[in-house]
Amino acid sequence: MSHINTVAFHQHSHPHSIKIPGDITLGGLFPVHARGHAGVPCGEIKKEKGIHRLEAMLYALDQINSDPELLPNITLGARILDTCSRDTYALEQSLTFVQALIQKDTSDIRCSNGEQPIIRKPERVVGVIGASGSSVSIMVANVLRLFEIPQISYASTAPELSDNNRYDFFSRVVPPDSYQAQAMVDIVKALGWNYVSTLASEGNYGESGVDAFVQISREAGGLCIAQSLKIPREPKLGEFDKIIKRLMETPNARGVIIFAHEDDIKQVLEAASKSNLTGQFKFVGSDSWGAKSSPILDQEEVAEGAVTILPKRASIEGFDQYFTTRSLENNRRNIWFAEFWEDDFRCKLTRPGIKIDPEKKKCTGEQERISRDSHYEQEGKVQFVIDAVYAMAHALHNMHQDLCPGATGVCDKMDPVEGRLLLSYIHSVNFNGSAGTAVLFNENGDAPGRYDIFQYQMTNTTNPGYRVIGQWTNNLRLNVEEMQWTGGSRQIPDSVCSFPCRSGERKKMVKGVPCCWHCELCDGYQFQADEFNCEMCPFDMRPTLNRTACRPTPIIKLEWHSPWAVIPLFLAILGILATLSVIITFIRFNDTPIVRAAGRELSYVLLTGIFLIYFITFLMIAEPGTVVCAFRRLLLGLGMCITYSAMLTKTNRIYRIFEQGKKSVTPPKFISPTSQLMITFILISVQVVGVFIWFGVMPPHTIVDYEEQRPPNPELARGILKCDIADLSLICCLSYSIVLMVTCTVYAVKSRGVPETFNEAKPIGFTMYTTCIVWLAFVPIFFGTAQSTEKMFIQTTTLTVSMSLSASVSLGMLYIPKFYVIIFHPEQNVQKRKRSFKAVVQAATMSSRLSQKSISDKQNGETKIEPDRTQ
Repeated sequence: MSHINTVAFHQHSHPHSIKIPGDITLGGLFPVHARGHAGVPCGEIKKEKGIHRLEAMLYALDQINSDPELLPNITLGARILDTCSRDTYALEQSLTFVQALIQKDTSDIRCSNGEQPIIRKPERVVGVIGASGSSVSIMVANVLRLFEIPQISYASTAPELSDNNRYDFFSRVVPPDSYQAQAMVDIVKALGWNYVSTLASEGNYGESGVDAFVQISREAGGLCIAQSLKIPREPKLGEFDKIIKRLMETPNARGVIIFAHEDDIKQVLEAASKSNLTGQFKFVGSDSWGAKSSPILDQEEVAEGAVTILPKRASIEGFDQYFTTRSLENNRRNIWFAEFWEDDFRCKLTRPGIKIDPEKKKCTGEQERISRDSHYEQEGKVQFVIDAVYAMAHALHNMHQDLCPGATGVCDKMDPVEGRLLLSYIHSVNFNGSAGTAVLFNENGDAPGRYDIFQYQMTNTTNPGYRVIGQWTNNLRLNVEEMQWTGGSRQIPDSVCSFPCRSGERKKMVKGVPCCWHCELCDGYQFQADEFNCEMCPFDMRPTLNRTACRPTPIIKLEWHSPWAVIPLFLAILGILATLSVIITFIRFNDTPIVRAAGRELSYVLLTGIFLIYFITFLMIAEPGTVVCAFRRLLLGLGMCITYSAMLTKTNRIYRIFEQGKKSVTPPKFISPTSQLMITFILISVQVVGVFIWFGVMPPHTIVDYEEQRPPNPELARGILKCDIADLSLICCLSYSIVLMVTCTVYAVKSRGVPETFNEAKPIGFTMYTTCIVWLAFVPIFFGTAQSTEKMFIQTTTLTVSMSLSASVSLGMLYIPKFYVIIFHPEQNVQKRKRSFKAVVQAATMSSRLSQKSISDKQNGETKIEPDRTQ
């Protein structure tokens, strides 16, 4: 007896199903109770997800049955079951739907009187509305497809259910999570994020949602998953703290995509708050979070800024009017309504044999009113439950019109209803649903994706809450300016692995993570060719300041006002003025003894050479051009060549005269002025011919040398405009003059025995010694600056100063003393008596001997010997 009472009580506590009679019966699956614990299949009642949705089906049936246009003269009935939010329990319950289709052998069954029993045939369910959870729908769909019973879900969004080969009898009025995942990918990209973590509740809904998100993000590109974490079905103590700790391993991934159940979401937020990470994570939640207050209760600060998504829905006013008028008296068909009543009003109904808890008040059943005496807010999926029932009704209506035209009630062709045919009618429906939006299905039985996008905002007002910030219907429309983040900030937080590289920096990708990179500066003369590569600028260019392109290298030349030019120019001008003064003086006093003794013809040639040596400074500093370069080549060595050719001719003449005098009194050949000029011009012609051959082989032209001033810092790089004269060519050009100079020096050494008062042998000798020292100093300075950034300037200055110094030495030693005597001591510029060649030689020989004995003969010094230069 006690066992019977226990069973009766269990049936009363959790009755099996709701039966609504009708011509055509629809099945219904709803999570009226939560999942039980410790082996108990069912737990506490679920008011919103269970009772609201169940009542929405009953409401829809009432509306359809009272509609004369939809299924006229046909009443829809229902068999509604409780899934208890558990897939295995739902599978057991759903076997009720297929009982009528299972052939039972009753031939061996007999009554006690021997007669065959009368077995009541179970009602035939033509279609099922449900289930809620994706895992439950998957389990049930596998059974229903075997018996070809169409199924329309109002809440299952797992992408797996879109597989038309495995779940061909499954349809849904809510969009699959693949659309939701696409919308979430679009949201993440619109926020400028490219590095996020994912968090999923273990099970079909969470894992499928995250898988879809990862797959779509991979196909779209530009979005990387830092971590993909899973919340176990039965989380252990401290599990959520570990999850938060794992998320903090990649702190740059502040965006967290969460496909999780309400309880899991709440515990994740609690764990973040406990770790003092309020504001660190920015959650993007799926429709399981939606616009619900329960997941964020007491964790509003952590949830601030969370962006959530929810299938576009509307509150159905007709259902509100219907549900708020339900009572224990007028809603006896809902066998779970009494349990809902007790939970909603926190009271207790009296039952036979059960004592009432004295701490709880007694339910009257008459005085309590929904929404007046308890909080009421329409559950979010009510609209979709109604649309699912209407979709089934429209499919049956269209099927009835085609199979039973003009018939009243169900005709034979629809008894029984063929499941596969009904499925084709379901896929063909297209009508305006309870919210005014179109209800239709694609080839996979999925509804179109229509989502509202919310953000939880903690505004300055006292009414924080979810705010609609956009919508997604195949594409995203997001009002970013309406978004608010931690502390009311309007600045979108970053969730990127690596920040964009600055201009002139290339990305060096981290292997295996396409959203992570290191920034490397394009250094030296490199510029940023593209996002990932640096390339060298062309030789005549340098990178821009931001190193995104190349720009022409500035071209410079030695300017007249440059310090490198001022000193050479100053020396050259002084030299030219001095040379011109000497030339003018010599021309004016052309027939005086000093001028004639100096050898007028060669003196003018020599002074011309000195002038050209000074003048070359101006050509070396002038802006290079074809004409300037040609004159540089011609005059660079010509001035020195003229000078030293004249000096060599003079020293050679003196040497030959005195060497001949030692042997004979006969004068040597070619010592006349004409001969001397001829010898000089022959020596000069060698240089001129060489230069013109050089012109023919390599015509003069300018070049821009970009290598000379190319320091490590490209901002200091300069191209130098100069003549195409290599250092070696320059030395070759001067080499002939150097040979003349060395030869002249040799003769000057050999002629050192000539008396001091005789002609110009000693001054020429001293000039040659000094000039050699100048040019010996020139060579290391000239070639020692080859690696300097100021090479051209230093070498030009060194060359011009050396030439000016050598010219100044020649001018100063050979002509300034004469110039001084002519101008300031004209009394000394008088004709002396002439002596024969023999006397000259004898005097020179005697002077040489006396000099060797270190005997000073003042009398010999009193007489000046002036050789006859006219002979």
